[in-house]
Amino acid sequence: MGDITFRSTVHAERLRFTQEPQTVVRFPGTGKRESTSHSDRTHLPDPVIPGREYQDVTVAYHLATRLTREQEAGRSGDDDADE
Repeated sequence: MGDITFRSTVHAERLRFTQEPQTVVRFPGTGKRESTSHSDRTHLPDPVIPGREYQDVTVAYHLATRLTREQEAGRSGDDDADE
């Protein structure tokens, strides 16, 4: 799925958080979309414990999004009409 996809993998030998991270994924703009995002973690719990050191950490992140053909309420589809 996805008109736009993003994948990233990061690795750390040692990692420590001073506070629990607050994360959010947003898809700004107009038009309805189908989106998904997830991460696979190795040696990193969810949630992390502030002050604890984690070793040999890997996080693989994946995001995908695509616009659907559905119109938002109050918007016309004249620019992209299928005829």
